[in-house]
Amino acid sequence: MKHLAILGTLAASVSGLIAPALAQEKTLTGERTIVVAHRGASGYLPEHTLEAYKMAIDMGADFIEPDLVVTKDGVLIARHEPMLSGTTNVADLPQFASRKTTRKVDGVDTTDWFAGDFTLAEIKQLRAKQAMSDRDQSKNGQYQVPTLQEVIDLAKKEAGARGRAVGIAPETKHSTFHAALGLPIEDRLVTVLKEAGWAEASSPVVIQSFEVANLKYLNTRIDVKLAQLLDAEDVDKDGNIVLNAPYAQPYDFVVIGDKRTYKDLLTKEGLAEVKSYADILAPWKPYILPSKQVDQNGDGKADDLNGDGKADEQDRVLAPATSVVKDAHAAGLQVFTWTFRNEPKRLASSFKGDPAAEYKAFYALGVDGLFSDFPDTAVKAR
Repeated sequence: MKHLAILGTLAASVSGLIAPALAQEKTLTGERTIVVAHRGASGYLPEHTLEAYKMAIDMGADFIEPDLVVTKDGVLIARHEPMLSGTTNVADLPQFASRKTTRKVDGVDTTDWFAGDFTLAEIKQLRAKQAMSDRDQSKNGQYQVPTLQEVIDLAKKEAGARGRAVGIAPETKHSTFHAALGLPIEDRLVTVLKEAGWAEASSPVVIQSFEVANLKYLNTRIDVKLAQLLDAEDVDKDGNIVLNAPYAQPYDFVVIGDKRTYKDLLTKEGLAEVKSYADILAPWKPYILPSKQVDQNGDGKADDLNGDGKADEQDRVLAPATSVVKDAHAAGLQVFTWTFRNEPKRLASSFKGDPAAEYKAFYALGVDGLFSDFPDTAVKAR
């Protein structure tokens, strides 16, 4: 994204951190890795709020990420999912008690309050809350749910005040689900972006999706950059990606009977197809740099390396990096990856509790962008 004019060189190599040691790789364009604030500065404030986005911009994020769902009256709003209870106080409001219902989301029966059953005026009665129980809850109930238009207005205002580009990376959430409701996302998104003057290849916009068909459609409707997200359910003890429904395939593949998985999009043929409609490959980070369990005493159980009485993510060690970044770059695709978080319990043992070490490991691999809940740490580490 040369229009961002991101200055400087990539972060220093982290030789010795990854075995075997890696030489410093370049991004596809040769520019510094782009820092995308994942749902805003969501490690500090309730996600997908103007306040969290503003904080992220203050911290130096290049892009802010609004996940998009649609209201009953057809307005795009920023929520991580169409389900509202995890990120708002909707369950506490008696006037909306009767809205709780069960719908299939990517084939899974889900009982919750759904954005598509609320008008924008009703959504504005809700207040955001911190989605992760182990993070600061003191700002719960203070902030509204913003529209996409409000997020764009904020990005433009802050960019003007700072004299630098501030981009947005909207994700179209559950495209097939929204289409089935009669509330398709894509044309609404195109309309808003065109009205904002952000519809060109040079616009500071990246549209993301875990589905494929909607990206192919968007590629015919707008010239901004498009990113194909790759999901998975888990990583096994040896660092191999585990694929199980509903995280094994793009859901539009499931609907049409296409048996290909997210892994199939990483083959030479898969990458060539992605390149035909998208600019960016955006895999979950273990696709790029996996971690594995250790069993040094040979008892058949994962070792508790930090001695806290349980074997979990903190006790995994890094495995060798995969060829995903190099393969994608060879296909002409940039690579963005997600999600980076500061909490020691979410860091592999190899990083010794230091989130900067994780960022530097991925910067050394030449990733073109990454999504972080803590954009200040990401910016400082690069």
